[in-house]
Amino acid sequence: MKPLSHLDDQGRARMVDISEKPVSRRESVAEGTVFLQKETIRQIRTRTVKKGEVLSTARVAGICAAKRTSELIPLCHNILINQIDIHFDLFADCLKITAVARCESRTGIEMEALTGVAVAALTVYDMCKGVDSTIRLSDIHLVSKKKSPSEAER
Repeated sequence: MKPLSHLDDQGRARMVDISEKPVSRRESVAEGTVFLQKETIRQIRTRTVKKGEVLSTARVAGICAAKRTSELIPLCHNILINQIDIHFDLFADCLKITAVARCESRTGIEMEALTGVAVAALTVYDMCKGVDSTIRLSDIHLVSKKKSPSEAER
């Protein structure tokens, strides 16, 4: 097992020095699930939730949160996000949220994708809690991450 990179030799939290790493193209995909009652799913589908259009609001919230990840997670680097997209798949008893984030940076974009999913899920919760007391957020996780040479390295 590798040592934790966010700890110094005395076990204190620190920001990782990425200054010597090359800039690379990076992509991360994260997912999460929101379990809801069938009636709540119906209201989301038909856009009749009283608080407003759930999916577009959750998409914007997830994108905004991803852009502010370094303000929320103390040791995250502030990176320029080239693109983040939040997708939703509605099923009979749940909503699956997927975030795809891309950047050219010295460090990965996993935290931004995960933050986008988490805040999109929390937004769904907030908008639907008045009609569904059984909402459950589940299994927010990293699906994949890729790194390839940037244009400057080619």
